[in-house]
Amino acid sequence: MIDQWPALAEGFLVSFGLLLAIGPQNFYVLRQGLRHRHVFAVTTTTFISDVAMISLGVMGVGRVFADNPTIAYWLGWGGVAFLLWFAVKSLKGAIKPVVVTDDRIEASAGSAAGQGVRVAILHAIAFAWLNPWAYVDTMVLIGGVSVKYATDAARLAFLIGAVVASASWFYAIGYGAKKAAPLFKKPITWRVLDGVITAVMLGVALMLARHQLGA
Repeated sequence: MIDQWPALAEGFLVSFGLLLAIGPQNFYVLRQGLRHRHVFAVTTTTFISDVAMISLGVMGVGRVFADNPTIAYWLGWGGVAFLLWFAVKSLKGAIKPVVVTDDRIEASAGSAAGQGVRVAILHAIAFAWLNPWAYVDTMVLIGGVSVKYATDAARLAFLIGAVVASASWFYAIGYGAKKAAPLFKKPITWRVLDGVITAVMLGVALMLARHQLGA
């Protein structure tokens, strides 16, 4: 596995960069963490769902497409285009940050507010599997980036990196929500995060483009 460190690191960076873009799923996990309501159940359900999607993207979609040179070629360039678009989007966020407010966090819960653990888990599943962008992130983008790895060992390392990023992020915001909440309300926090995302996505796009040009 030591010789697969580049693949593992790239999987971590791509996955973490996508997760940093706060969406409905992250808002929901944050809310449960802030309210100390079913944090383990919600965070674990969200994490398992993310792992399933990433695995389908890397070892399913990505692996099948990697065996078809033509599809892999165009999917790779599609990944480059998406990464560049995401980098531009993040750069705009760094220039004009949008902070996380209590109202936005509270609104994310919808009908799950005040409900029991069963309902909280069902909502976590819905936020994961009924969100079209989740499929774009995990199956299309992460799966698309992974097609450049020709061996199962490299793809597995890439997958492990992405999974570690997912675990780190969701459990951090679930259990660290109370301490992190003041930071999320500061524009400088989002400037830094979006700046990091921009750099990561541009770097990965460059590496993927170089691979595509050499393919």
